[in-house]
Amino acid sequence: MQWRQVGPFRGGRALAIEGVLGEPNVWYFGAVAGGVWKTVDGGANWTPLFDKQDISSIGAIAVAPSDHNTVYVGTGEAAIRGNTTYGTGVYKSVDAGKNWKNIGLRDTRQIGALIVHPTNPDIVLVAALGHAFGPNQERGIFRTSDGGKTWTKVFSKDENTGGIDVVFDPHNPNVVFAALWQARRQPWFFSSGGPGSGLYKSEDNGVTWKQLTGNGLPDGILGKIGISVSGADSNRVYAIIEAKEGGIFRSDDGGEKWTKVNDDGRFRQRAWYFSKIYADPKSADTVYVLNTGAFKSVDGAKTFTLLPARHGDHHGLWIDPENPNRIGNASDGGASISMDGGKTWTTQNNQPTAQFYHVATDNAYPYHIYGAQQDNSNVGIASRSESGVITAQDWFVAGGGECGFVIPDPRDWHIIYSNNEGDITRYDKSRKESQDVTVWPMDRSGHGAIDLVHRFQWVTPLLLSPHNPDVIYTAGECVFKSVDHGKNWTQISNDLTKNDKSKQQPSGGPLTNDITSVEYYDTVFALAESPKKQGTIWAGTDDGLVHVTTDDGKNWANVTPKMPEWSTVSIIDASPHDATTAYVAVDRHRLDDFKPYIFKTTDLGKSWSTIVNGIPEGAYIHSVREDPKRKGLLYAGTELGVYFSLDDGAHWQPLQLNLPQSPIHDLVVKDDDLVAATHGRSFWVLDNLTPLRQLNAQSPSTDMLLYQPQAAVRLHYPEEIDKRQPAGDNPPMGAMIDYYFKTAPKDEVTIDILDARGKLVRHLSSKEKKENEQPPEWPDRVEAPKTIRANEGMNRFAWDLRYNEPIQIPGAFYSTNGPRGPLALPGDYQVKLTASGKTQTATLHLVIDPRTKDHEAELPKQFELSTQVTARISELHQAVNEIRDVKSQIKALHTKFADDPKVKPALDAADGMERKMSDVEQQLIQVNMKGSEGNLAFPSMLNEAFDTFSRLVDAGDREPTKPQLDVFALLSGRLDEQLKKWNAIKQDDLPKVSELIKQADLPAIMIKEKKAD
Repeated sequence: MQWRQVGPFRGGRALAIEGVLGEPNVWYFGAVAGGVWKTVDGGANWTPLFDKQDISSIGAIAVAPSDHNTVYVGTGEAAIRGNTTYGTGVYKSVDAGKNWKNIGLRDTRQIGALIVHPTNPDIVLVAALGHAFGPNQERGIFRTSDGGKTWTKVFSKDENTGGIDVVFDPHNPNVVFAALWQARRQPWFFSSGGPGSGLYKSEDNGVTWKQLTGNGLPDGILGKIGISVSGADSNRVYAIIEAKEGGIFRSDDGGEKWTKVNDDGRFRQRAWYFSKIYADPKSADTVYVLNTGAFKSVDGAKTFTLLPARHGDHHGLWIDPENPNRIGNASDGGASISMDGGKTWTTQNNQPTAQFYHVATDNAYPYHIYGAQQDNSNVGIASRSESGVITAQDWFVAGGGECGFVIPDPRDWHIIYSNNEGDITRYDKSRKESQDVTVWPMDRSGHGAIDLVHRFQWVTPLLLSPHNPDVIYTAGECVFKSVDHGKNWTQISNDLTKNDKSKQQPSGGPLTNDITSVEYYDTVFALAESPKKQGTIWAGTDDGLVHVTTDDGKNWANVTPKMPEWSTVSIIDASPHDATTAYVAVDRHRLDDFKPYIFKTTDLGKSWSTIVNGIPEGAYIHSVREDPKRKGLLYAGTELGVYFSLDDGAHWQPLQLNLPQSPIHDLVVKDDDLVAATHGRSFWVLDNLTPLRQLNAQSPSTDMLLYQPQAAVRLHYPEEIDKRQPAGDNPPMGAMIDYYFKTAPKDEVTIDILDARGKLVRHLSSKEKKENEQPPEWPDRVEAPKTIRANEGMNRFAWDLRYNEPIQIPGAFYSTNGPRGPLALPGDYQVKLTASGKTQTATLHLVIDPRTKDHEAELPKQFELSTQVTARISELHQAVNEIRDVKSQIKALHTKFADDPKVKPALDAADGMERKMSDVEQQLIQVNMKGSEGNLAFPSMLNEAFDTFSRLVDAGDREPTKPQLDVFALLSGRLDEQLKKWNAIKQDDLPKVSELIKQADLPAIMIKEKKAD
């Protein structure tokens, strides 16, 4: 079993980007929850480097200028949004990102900046913000002089203040500037600024520090600060400072005196989120500032022009010290590169780092996956495509915004409901029509929750009733219901929260209000209706309450489990098996509590049990789901990946497999697939849960186990797949057969597919066979696997649904992959696994593609013709192989006995027969076909014609046309004519030649008969 990346390949939030000096095509960037990425082709393609590490949030990256193999990464983003995830200190690579090691500062959690000495790769300075959600000691400015073996806290303020920026003077690394920031986020507020914030300078490479105050710097409380020293003039220093009288400040004497040169609100807005400034390395008057846009000044920050940088909300910039036209930008849309000073930029649509909040699927075939991407639109994306990979043409914007839920109507997937904070959209994809169906369509911008008529938060719950999709539920502080697609709404509960007015005040801190619905508190955060009983609805709040109604909102009962105060009920999963059972995921990380919490009730909330055994601290819970086909099989989405339980939560174990490290914000089981909404690596699917559903809590005790296969869909799979592009992966191509070996078998393992009558359909082996392979010519061409796995543990093989191939001609060329067996008909098949003298069997059910189910009656006729074509190809190939074998034997006789006059009559007779054979051979196969397009120079003969024809017959799910039947009759007649000639040669010429050869006492000519596999 393996997770499969779906996409979309559309960049998510990133703060850190770094180029490599002297290597213009090499760059690194860090996604806020998607790890470290590298390009070696200037941003055309990005490769993940951090997937095997224990954390995914990247706050800072630095490549050692004196040793490009040495790369340092500070984990944990310091733009501390409400959805911020955490880091575990500093990581180091000494092989350009191939391998990583954690080198300390594990409790810093959020790192704002990291710099490496220009000539000594062992000297590193780190600006560590510390815990975003609570006080801690490991925060401030840290320094190592031994490559991270030991760290010294060279400057700090207090348990509430940390480092946010640190920079060298490019000409004198002994001169260092740093900024401290006092900031705190909790579920109901965010605060930027306080007495701990300040600007500091060191003149001994960061060992000692002095605070810079006055002399033109703003008075009073400071907030976030960004700083940069010009590479053109060490005396020119720029700072962007959050303060009551804040703005962009400039020093022309190395930081002694300052002048405010710009207070443009475009650069000061949302100061806690931005406040980033970068001096050009060659021009003292050129400086960049980042905010919603990326701006450039050439007059010392007095005026700025907007750059056409990708996306918006910009956080990181790297300017090549030797070539200022080479710039890298990190934004809420990912990473992009400019080689012309910011005029043009590389794409961000090659980075699968999207942050999704929730996930849903529809009932289309193939099904689509839906979610809202942070700082982008929402999206619907196909779970598989006809082209073999999932690209931008397979996804679409589904009507809504960057947060919340996206819910398709189960009856018609073209009707899609989504929400963005409290705003709800009904989208008709067929008509490309959006309709606002919001409960209370009033602009809330800039208002604290206390001012609102209804409190709708950032990821307001939204659901369609599983019993009647015309019924929609959503919630603010209370629950609302619509029975007419959102045209009208009815309040069906009172305020279900604690309604603590002290936690509904405007947010932002002492300097700058910053009010989004992220901080709106005392809201219903989770909502679920029982799939088993209509009107049984669960509601969980972000202030720690759980309510349930069994009469569609007429009466509500407070059934809150015993849990710490002010907890957020992240998800409630009403059991698909039992109307009285529910699972509650509780998240307290924004209270600086990283413990996992899951609660279970089997009696409508009268009693609860805690079920987190096996989930470690740090893996706080976002989502819990029960498998709809196996009661008690649970899945949990956590900050550190996916876990599952086989015993209703009594014990949990990781289900991470190959899934990259990233927060899992939601999960959904769609048929036999588990779909994950990662919050940093887009959507992933664990295909085919069938083996998992057959597991017991105990380990398998048998030496070998063949699992009951899932029902397979009869599909036509592509023979060419362009994987050299940013694209998600399709499911395995074929019927998935899962089996287990306690130890890897030493001898051959086989799988035989038998039809309902016990007749062999396909024989597969663990022994690799490479005969008859056509030399590679087309890089996108793929062949179905023919060698099965036989490893210790779980194995999976995808049978391509085809019968055994016809007899093949070694060395033959085709414009396609060459002849193949017929596509199996819908029905029941037996899978027989044989290993170490033991055999196990299981039934495999093959169903028709639901898109062509109306034509199922036509398939037997198509299969009949396809089978006949395959049989004829085998006859043709057998004849060619016999002819070539005889010709080879004649050639061998010439090689050994050509100089012997006694055998000349025999050889002359053999040569005469060979000429007749060659005439037949040249009608059977184009002997000059030495490449896939050789038929453009040399006409197709019977072999090539049959191969092309076989694919025409095989296309689609329809019975043969009359022209197809006519052509088959024509080709068969021509083949019979040539086979008749060959048989005549075998019956007449060959015995005569053989007698002469025998008289000459030469090795006999033999015809070897070969059968199809």
